Amino acid sequence: MLVGVLSDTHGLLRPQVLEALAGVEHILHAGDVGDIRILDKLREIAPVTAIRGNVDTVGPCAELPATEAIELGGHFFYMVHSIEDLDLNPRAAKIQVVISGHSHKPSITQRDGVLYLNPGSMGPRRFSLPISLALLHLKPESVRAEIVEFEG
Repeated sequence: MLVGVLSDTHGLLRPQVLEALAGVEHILHAGDVGDIRILDKLREIAPVTAIRGNVDTVGPCAELPATEAIELGGHFFYMVHSIEDLDLNPRAAKIQVVISGHSHKPSITQRDGVLYLNPGSMGPRRFSLPISLALLHLKPESVRAEIVEFEG
């Protein structure tokens, strides 16, 4: 199973997102959506699970949940916009992957048997940070994360 992961679009849906996510079976958006129409457009590609971020304070984006737990391909995911707001022990909760955003810094780390993934930001460029999203390659026995960076 192939899953697309993005965050911090801040109201901007770059054409590269649609190209990079073609063929994914599910999309996870880790907050700071900025415009609910982004999620509508992503749903044309695959089902979407999204949470709100700190900029999603008004309108339909404010109604998104602050966190979300989801099972995909036999693996359990927990989504929180800022990793500092992680409100559970992922290992104790049998979560295999924690998805976060907020920092705009893409990262893939492993701790205590849990994969922590921040796809970075696909929104307006911030400082010298890359424009990026992530792809998750799910197999019954494994999860492999990949950061995809874009010019622009």
